[in-house]
Amino acid sequence: MRLRSLGVALVATAALVTLPAPMTATAADTPLSQGRTATSSSAENAGTPSGNAVDGDTATRWSSAASDDQWLQVDLGATASVTRVVLDWEAAYGKDYKIQLSQDGSTWTDAKTVTGGDGGTDTLDVSGQGRYVRMQGVHRATPWGYSLWEFQVFGTTGGTAPGGSCGTANAAQGRPASASSVENAGTPAAAAFDGDAGTRWSSQATDPQWVRVDLGAVQDLCKVDLNWEAAYAKDFRIEASSDGQNWQTLKSVTGATGGKSSYDVSGSGRYVRVHGTARATGYGYSLWEVAVHTGTTGTPPVEGGGDLGPNVIVVDPSTPNLQQKFDQVFAQQESNQFGSGRYQFLLKLGTYNGINAQLGFYTSISGLGLNPDDTQINGDITVDAGWFNGNATQNFWRSAENLAITPSNGTDRWAVAQAAPFRRIHVKGGLNLAPNGYGWASGGYIADSKIDGTVGPYSQQQWYTRDSSVGGWTNGVWNMTFTGVEGAPGSNFETGPYTTLDTTPISREKPFLYLDGNEYKVRVPAKRTNARGVSWPANAGGTSLPLSQFYVVKPGATAATINAALDQGLNLLFTPGVYHIDQTIEVDRANTVVLGLGLATIIPDGGVDAMHVADVDGVRLAGFLIDAGPVNSDTLLRIGTPGGNADHSANPTTMQDVFIRVGGAGPGRATDSVVVESDDVLIDHTWIWRADHGEGVGWETNRADYGLRVNGDDVLATGLFVEHFNKYDVYWSGERGRTIFFQNEKAYDAPNEAAITHDGIVGYAAYKVADSVNEHEAVALGSYCNYTSDPTIVQHHGFQVPVKPGVRMRNLQVISLGGMGQYRHVVNDTGAATSGTDTVPSKVVQFP
Repeated sequence: MRLRSLGVALVATAALVTLPAPMTATAADTPLSQGRTATSSSAENAGTPSGNAVDGDTATRWSSAASDDQWLQVDLGATASVTRVVLDWEAAYGKDYKIQLSQDGSTWTDAKTVTGGDGGTDTLDVSGQGRYVRMQGVHRATPWGYSLWEFQVFGTTGGTAPGGSCGTANAAQGRPASASSVENAGTPAAAAFDGDAGTRWSSQATDPQWVRVDLGAVQDLCKVDLNWEAAYAKDFRIEASSDGQNWQTLKSVTGATGGKSSYDVSGSGRYVRVHGTARATGYGYSLWEVAVHTGTTGTPPVEGGGDLGPNVIVVDPSTPNLQQKFDQVFAQQESNQFGSGRYQFLLKLGTYNGINAQLGFYTSISGLGLNPDDTQINGDITVDAGWFNGNATQNFWRSAENLAITPSNGTDRWAVAQAAPFRRIHVKGGLNLAPNGYGWASGGYIADSKIDGTVGPYSQQQWYTRDSSVGGWTNGVWNMTFTGVEGAPGSNFETGPYTTLDTTPISREKPFLYLDGNEYKVRVPAKRTNARGVSWPANAGGTSLPLSQFYVVKPGATAATINAALDQGLNLLFTPGVYHIDQTIEVDRANTVVLGLGLATIIPDGGVDAMHVADVDGVRLAGFLIDAGPVNSDTLLRIGTPGGNADHSANPTTMQDVFIRVGGAGPGRATDSVVVESDDVLIDHTWIWRADHGEGVGWETNRADYGLRVNGDDVLATGLFVEHFNKYDVYWSGERGRTIFFQNEKAYDAPNEAAITHDGIVGYAAYKVADSVNEHEAVALGSYCNYTSDPTIVQHHGFQVPVKPGVRMRNLQVISLGGMGQYRHVVNDTGAATSGTDTVPSKVVQFP
């Protein structure tokens, strides 16, 4: 272990060349960087993560790998005028390094260069604007890596100069762009907004043509810079719009001569468009770059933190009438399958005696400790199916998380179906996954949990358990899958229901809310590779974010405010409620956390997409439901941008306990439910469901062609539930994709074979790998048919994949539910047909 005092011995060997005289920040001068999101090129180990350098604690540190070219950066959350940077070096300090600023985290400007540094505390006066501030190491002073106790950035927030003058930042850079046309695939609209003067947009050779950018929220607009290629516009307009439909002219230009030009404008809008009306050449319009500058809007910033809203029930062991509170919510929610009620119970640390928390629809219960054992229930958390005559196949949309249970009779009952995660739970006894009376059940998911006794699935048809520990596991019906589970039964898929993998290749636990003293924080766990067993109590790696860095979204919040909060650099904490949005929620910043409580539900109105995530590192989506609106959305959730190919393997975006619903609560329509464009995305437990019952249900009424489309490479899905779509439930075209556990039912309401016949094949495969894919791997996949509208349908196969050496499928099964339709094969033309009414699986252990 290196000692901080070692720096004293090393100081004498170096001379500071460019540093000014040290300055000490006053105690009241809080750094802009403190508690913000930090990232780095590397970390020496899990105990020295990048977040340690901005946590305000001089006893924790970040340290890098032992090589020269290493960096640490902090996201200030919004553009700031940076005046001073203070580096408190550990013994392993930087001899030569740079302080750099960036607006987008990609293009960097040197603000200060230091050579011959001598360690200790370096206080640097700088001048410049940026949202991101970086220490870029050039040469180390020791054989170790770079190591900082604290990295502090001082200045003032806001990207415009004093007095409200026009900002220097390019608000358009990297934002989504579109155009009336493109000359070819090499000249897309996005090339005019990528900050690269060597790439360009060009249109077809006709008048008029336009290119536009979406700034993500309405902004005050003050200047637009244009850099024309040789094919320029002679006459054009610069226009703005708040909705992308109705446009106002900010500047009308005639007789332009091309080249570089800047235009002062006055107005506001979310969308900015360059609309060419007359070309100067025989070619189309062509722009190297368009930069949009914004001024102060006069709108107060969105505040972070605050209370958790009316539907979060925070209790402690001394709360009076606690059992009555649980009972009241359960009485309302027990059978309220498609209602608007949403509730979250948060249990403060301590021991709760004699409690039975029965959970109905849209009800979640979570402990507020950093570890599950911080919150102890001597009693039960119960899900049963009395409301549905002992049938648990519709016990959807509820959750339990981050607490310990000592069941009153030795075994807790958790009889659930899809979308009911059981995470970070310590059961000091057994766990029964079936309803009272052992009626039908169709779940389910467990992660990061320890069950001291035996888990009894009994009538459960399928279950996926990840990174956990069990005292034993008895029986099962069709598909019981385990990865990284201590005590799991051995694989026996050829003759039984079990598929067991020793570890989970990549996992990262879901973010969760906890109390640090009296302060709410969100813990964002670190990525694990080849994990086995629970992540706690060590909770190694990861970061904690104070609630002040979250916009606490409450019922009545608008999409405009939500997007404004994201633009400020805030994360989102959706409190329980139903949120209608009239514009797409745009998550554009790396490492943004979007966390829902109590199955918070987002409904897009007017046919907009519900949420887009940019092609950036480390976004965490967790714990919410997207419900399609009555006007068709193109895509309900898009992760990444089409064509994006950035490497996110070190810090992938995760989608966890994010559920999608089309119909059921009312008419809903969407062409695509979830589309993954980014590489390396981790999908950890989702249920993507086109409704087969409820309101607004019918073959065309709640039309939804695709459940999940994966275009990105190296995407991993663990615990994938996708059901009932009009065409393919899963269509995978990215390379090196992997799926561990898949549960599917084909659409019940297909009217006849003709309605689902394509390319000479009857029925769309539940899981299709595109013919272009060369490498793909999937294990423990099940597809079931229940063609209630036409039981004579014979679907050709459940799974369709290209036959190539790199495409490997294991432990596949198809099942006819009571003879309502049949499968001719399991995968491609391989595997025996199902037959009769006995719901006996037809299996293929390995393909090819």
